[in-house]
Amino acid sequence: TDVLALFRITPQPGVDPIEASAAIAGESSTATWTVVWTDLLTACDLYRAKAYRVDPVPNVADQYFAYIAYDIDLFEEGSIANLTA
Repeated sequence: TDVLALFRITPQPGVDPIEASAAIAGESSTATWTVVWTDLLTACDLYRAKAYRVDPVPNVADQYFAYIAYDIDLFEEGSIANLTA
């Protein structure tokens, strides 16, 4: 089961919208700029968010809707605040 999120993104000039969406999925789930020892304790591939669809925003240049799925196990059960963070 996944939590589905929709982001409106504006990639930097020259960056493919799919690549930008994948970067957002990674940075908002398991990918970070810093490697920590706990990375070896979790199944990062299982918990990594997935950008599964990218659509252009109608009538707006250079903006896209990025659809991203997060594994439900990333969220604390019963925590609405955790879901909206």
